[in-house]
Amino acid sequence: MIKKKILIVGGTGFIGFHLSKQLLKLNYTIHSISTKKPRKLNKLKNIKYIILDITKKKNFIKKINFNYEAVINLGGYVDHSNKRKTYLSHYNGCKNLIDFFKDKSLKFFLQIGSSLEYGDTGTPHRENQKCLPKANYAKAKFRAGKYIQKMSKKFKFDYLILRLYQIYGPNQKANRLLPSSIVHLLKNKKFICSDGTQLRDFLYIDDLISLFKLILTKNKYPNCVLNVGSGKQFKIISILKKIKKNIGKGELKSGSISMRKDETVSNYPSILKVKRIYNWRPKVNLSSGLRKTILFYKKNIV
Repeated sequence: MIKKKILIVGGTGFIGFHLSKQLLKLNYTIHSISTKKPRKLNKLKNIKYIILDITKKKNFIKKINFNYEAVINLGGYVDHSNKRKTYLSHYNGCKNLIDFFKDKSLKFFLQIGSSLEYGDTGTPHRENQKCLPKANYAKAKFRAGKYIQKMSKKFKFDYLILRLYQIYGPNQKANRLLPSSIVHLLKNKKFICSDGTQLRDFLYIDDLISLFKLILTKNKYPNCVLNVGSGKQFKIISILKKIKKNIGKGELKSGSISMRKDETVSNYPSILKVKRIYNWRPKVNLSSGLRKTILFYKKNIV
């Protein structure tokens, strides 16, 4: 059981903020690594914020002088249009973390993988199927996972790789699909998108955090890959129409742009494995999650 000392890489981001907030309530000691100081909305008391670029291993010894029981890697460059930075942060950054902690007191390494690692291999995705990642980001995540698995065997630490699907909720930056559409419509603007026929799985942030808490309180770790989503798939256009109906203003301009060349049409998981291992079930349905998310942006952005 992980009791006290946790390092969250990417602790100032969307998932990192929500996770840190809940773990503080459970009396964990939390240190956070990020390349920038937290935004005002994301800053929490009683957290040590470490400003560090994980792609530059030479700075680790100067910045990290604490023995952690667990490292949770949520880090990585968000703007995937910069291929080099994306690959360096999501692969080299993860590799540097493993190389630094592998012979220390680390018990457990939790890596955030990506649903995009599967590529166009047929849905619903299952953990035992072959991965054919296409984009740089997906390739970096896949290679990072392979490195973790190899080093775990050699240095005897436990790990878990969570391949996340679309996570949404309050406090997410407006450069993502759902918050971007919400902000545009709340401001009575046009939201331009593709035809929205892509099938996706959307999981509310509170459900993801409940899984993290279960993982950290287990005595043993399965040392495997787990798909994490709601277990339900929706056409993106149907979700955008729900948002438009809830907000009641703005304009939805679907079909105005084309899908990205590397974008998969169908991207959703089987979550049977994670449900079986952790007895975990998503509890927040899409309508409820969207209402809570829209309310946050009404109060804090518009």
